[in-house]
Amino acid sequence: MGNAGLLIFFSVLGAVICAKARVASGAVIFSLIGLTLFVGTPAGSGLPGAVAEFLSVLDEMTTPTLTDTEPAEGRTGGVG
Repeated sequence: MGNAGLLIFFSVLGAVICAKARVASGAVIFSLIGLTLFVGTPAGSGLPGAVAEFLSVLDEMTTPTLTDTEPAEGRTGGVG
């Protein structure tokens, strides 16, 4: 676990260095590497599910507005 933390730290550090040097593509690549490493750890394993639930709720809320229809019955629109 310590090695993953060290790799995440260096990927964040690399992203900061690239951002300060105004190399956007390098900063994005380092950030994606850090995010991938974080999701692979036990602490970040719930992140994909949380993002999926957020996008699902967002979709449920915006679809009636965009299609000009009424929301489905029984849905409160809240998280939980």
